[in-house]
Amino acid sequence: MAIMKTVILMVLSQIVSGSVNIFYKIAVADGMKVQIMVFYRLVFATAFMVPLAFIMERKRRPRLTWTILLQGVINGFLGAALGSNLLAESLIFTTTTFSSAMSNLTPAVTLIMAVILRMESLDMHRLGGKAKLLGTLLGIGGALVLNLYKGVKITLPHLNIHLLHTPHATATTAQWTAHGNIWGSLLAFLSCVSYASWLIFQGKMRQRYPMYSSTALMCFCGAIQAGIYAFIRERDSSAWKLGWNIRLFTPAYSGIASSGLGVTVIAWCTKLKGPLYVSSFYPLSLVFVAIVGTIVLPEELHLGSIVGSIFIAIGLYVVLWGKAQERVADPEALKRNENGVIEIISFAGVNQATAAVVPEFKTDDQILPKSAAANQEA
Repeated sequence: MAIMKTVILMVLSQIVSGSVNIFYKIAVADGMKVQIMVFYRLVFATAFMVPLAFIMERKRRPRLTWTILLQGVINGFLGAALGSNLLAESLIFTTTTFSSAMSNLTPAVTLIMAVILRMESLDMHRLGGKAKLLGTLLGIGGALVLNLYKGVKITLPHLNIHLLHTPHATATTAQWTAHGNIWGSLLAFLSCVSYASWLIFQGKMRQRYPMYSSTALMCFCGAIQAGIYAFIRERDSSAWKLGWNIRLFTPAYSGIASSGLGVTVIAWCTKLKGPLYVSSFYPLSLVFVAIVGTIVLPEELHLGSIVGSIFIAIGLYVVLWGKAQERVADPEALKRNENGVIEIISFAGVNQATAAVVPEFKTDDQILPKSAAANQEA
């Protein structure tokens, strides 16, 4: 029964995560500024996470120090304000399917950065190291296919729901055509770099501050930074108004459902089944976006998008499999790895939640594969 609960919750969390991109697209077509949308999303996420952190961790939360506050500011910038703005901006110039596929490159980018910073090993003499390298190359190859190969058009049934038929939709579509995928690809890739930097850096903060509290602090700092950036870009007060329409629904839904409830669901499933199990569901978000985006939005699905997305998804699974092999071969690595890159690589696909968390390190069978846990006990 517990297995079915985790499966249902993870599938729902990926649908929520994928639908955020679709609602972003609709809100932008309605004329909402991306920077303002990100700011309000982080405000709603903060409003959800602060009470949750107070309730869940009030008895074990240490005193807030200047060091923790500084780490919260940096995490808020990399993992919330900057990463979210770059990802949202990329949606203006690309399709929701393209943006979602590029997001799945985050584990590969994280691995590359971790190896460069010598926080993660890439032992080519072991099967796990070879798998991580192969998965990274597959992900990069998939991204190149997405950008360089279009292929034949894939026709799906259309429901005649024209969600982008608004006065602003024509201008937005023209913008996609004029700039092409180059600018959108660059923004999507930079968002992966931003999220990867956050995933690596936040390991330090997680050593000092508990999970929900660090997430709430990150959302709060990110909201302030995103608000300053949005105010610099847009000072017209009318652009900041939220009515009872898509402009209110999108930031509220993405902040509460994705960044709030999504964090809680993923944290619970990770504690119960482990980060590798949770990470295996991430490509579902891409499948959902590809199907729904093509049916209800004026977006075309081409063979190149499918092939590239498959390569990226396979690359993600190969990297995760390589990490699992390393866990079995060397379960003590969890204890030696102070920055938690083992968990970070496995958990990197959650970047779209904006307020995602890396679970606390454990060496029992909730985190390690059963064979590794058995070896430890022996």
